Amino acid sequence: MSIKRAFLLILLILLVDQISKIYIKTHFELRDRIEVFEWFHIAFVENDGMAWGTKISDFVSFISDKTAKLSLTLFRIVAVFGIGYWLVSSINKKASKTLIWAVALIFAGALGNIIDSVFYGVVFSDSINRVAEFMPEDGGYAGLFYGNVVDMLHFPIYSGIYPEWVPFVGGKSFSFFEPVFNVADMAISTGIGILIVFNRKVFPKPSDQLEGLDKEIVDKKDATQLENV
Repeated sequence: MSIKRAFLLILLILLVDQISKIYIKTHFELRDRIEVFEWFHIAFVENDGMAWGTKISDFVSFISDKTAKLSLTLFRIVAVFGIGYWLVSSINKKASKTLIWAVALIFAGALGNIIDSVFYGVVFSDSINRVAEFMPEDGGYAGLFYGNVVDMLHFPIYSGIYPEWVPFVGGKSFSFFEPVFNVADMAISTGIGILIVFNRKVFPKPSDQLEGLDKEIVDKKDATQLENV
């Protein structure tokens, strides 16, 4: 895959991701929910932490929520530069197309969520009991690098109650799939899934590479023999 094709894929994901987030932010109040189907809801939530709202301060008690938020945003920025380098390097080395697709998806998703974390606090007012305003005169709901990631896709495919014998959660209700996420999260998850499922193809072992090289040599030898007949 060329850099141009990878760029187009990243651009497409970013456009879909940001358009959906901006629409939700400017048309929904926080916690608003619309049932599209019984198994699919549009549910507006904001995430100021990592996956499932987890915060660094949840694990390191002496760090404040504000410091944890800034640390997470800066880590995401550093990580996306690393992923971008991995992507360009893979393209230049003519790595497997499967690997390049996967890394491009992860890069696009990470960048999409970074845009929220870095800029949304500045360009939007808060969404608590009101629809957010874009570029409010009195300023946004947070400073640069302190924005929340907008999530809206919820798939409560199945709801039930844990059996009584299950430790800690027995008798409590649950929903699958409980987390609310966005297009960027889907891109990241898809990219990681590709890397896991096609692990041998995207990260070939030296023995696999030698087998492929031997096969290529044999094929060329057979072709040469046919030309000499």
